[in-house]
Amino acid sequence: MTGMNKLMGGVIVLAMLATASLAVGQKDKDNEPTSWVYFNVVKDDNGKPVRNAAVIMHPVNDKGKQGRGDLELKTNPEGKTEFDGVPYGRLRVQVIASGFQTYGEDFDIDKEKTEITIKMKRPQGQFSIYDDHTKDANPPAKQEPPPAEQKDKKPN
Repeated sequence: MTGMNKLMGGVIVLAMLATASLAVGQKDKDNEPTSWVYFNVVKDDNGKPVRNAAVIMHPVNDKGKQGRGDLELKTNPEGKTEFDGVPYGRLRVQVIASGFQTYGEDFDIDKEKTEITIKMKRPQGQFSIYDDHTKDANPPAKQEPPPAEQKDKKPN
């Protein structure tokens, strides 16, 4: 029985050491500086507020990859929303609103208070090769066939 007790004691000590090493290896986020971020979401064409838009914040690591811990906010009737506690560094912001193109951009957060104005655009028409583009202001340039001398020459 004493051998079994020693084995259990050793397992408990190992578990405590593993837990302690994990705690030491973690980053202490309580001491990191944070910013109060204000978002103002407006229409690009007239500057009026976009209400009930989803503002999604994604942390971005040093390698430019999106990290975990996304946060979604909604804009009020004035097109504004805010969040206190965004850690300094790169922040990927995505805005989704009904009737507008999805917006996305990375921002560097490095001040106590950060104000971000986002201009939402209406969807654009899609380009189709089957449409008649002869009326376009800038039609694509037609390529000229190569001169006759170059047609006959073959590479060696």
